[in-house]
Amino acid sequence: MGFLKKLQERWKVDSTLQVVLILVVFALTGSTVVYIKKFIQPMMGDHWWFDLVYYVAILPIYNLILLIYGFIFGQGKYFWEFEKRFFRRIFRRKQS
Repeated sequence: MGFLKKLQERWKVDSTLQVVLILVVFALTGSTVVYIKKFIQPMMGDHWWFDLVYYVAILPIYNLILLIYGFIFGQGKYFWEFEKRFFRRIFRRKQS
């Protein structure tokens, strides 16, 4: 079984094209975040704390960009569910 077919089953999507579009969305989102950092960092200077603040602040920005690209590429439903699962895992309360 091919790589794309395995992802199709794992992600529970209908077609290989959807898998490709989802991968494109992840790639574009990552590239956009790196592109944004390239412009922000010179304004902030080369301080040790910049990376710490950037990585904390970029989480909600990354997720917003992911949703925007997801909707642009017609995969909004997939990425909306992805975001809900992601934030459920982050904010899951530990049960005793």
